[in-house]
Amino acid sequence: MKNLDARYTRKDVEIQQEEVAYNGFFSMFKLRLKHRLFNGGWSAEMTRELFHRGEAAAAVLYDPKHDLIGLVEQFRIGAIESEFGPWCLEVVAGMRDKDESPEALILREIKEEAGINDAELIHISSYYSTPGGCSEKIYLYCALCDLSQAGGVHGLDDENEDILLHTFAADEVFPVMLNSRANNAATLIGLQWLQINRERLRKE
Repeated sequence: MKNLDARYTRKDVEIQQEEVAYNGFFSMFKLRLKHRLFNGGWSAEMTRELFHRGEAAAAVLYDPKHDLIGLVEQFRIGAIESEFGPWCLEVVAGMRDKDESPEALILREIKEEAGINDAELIHISSYYSTPGGCSEKIYLYCALCDLSQAGGVHGLDDENEDILLHTFAADEVFPVMLNSRANNAATLIGLQWLQINRERLRKE
């Protein structure tokens, strides 16, 4: 669609200076830059901080035979002030290692976080979680798998993971998904896609 094409690209941004402001579990960069303006010419030079998280993959677990949805529960520091508390209900997700494909990443995470060794992936979307200041790009999937016997506590001890896998009937999830502990973008996008495609997946 013509109106969805970008007028400007990366070449229309000039970075004058880039420095590492912080380098720990995550990285923060400080940039001085300018960019082209819609009305012509260039912006004034500005300073922006960029929170660098790299790339990630996530998957909503769905069992079309038993019409079950799998969500994991774990502590999240970013939700420390949430009205629901900092233990969130989420899709399975993880950060991408160098030279690892998004598909290989999410299959590894499904095994580590949910104990599931066999899943069929359907790509839903790839998107930037918060492009106003963060570089994180998420590859989102639906993972078709058998959830009839799934559950329990999973995760890697050396990463301090304490992850509880829940299975829910789909009819329990959809009515409350917009006002619950499933209050993060990857989970909501995945569940809404599943709600739209649920009947097709069950028939197939």
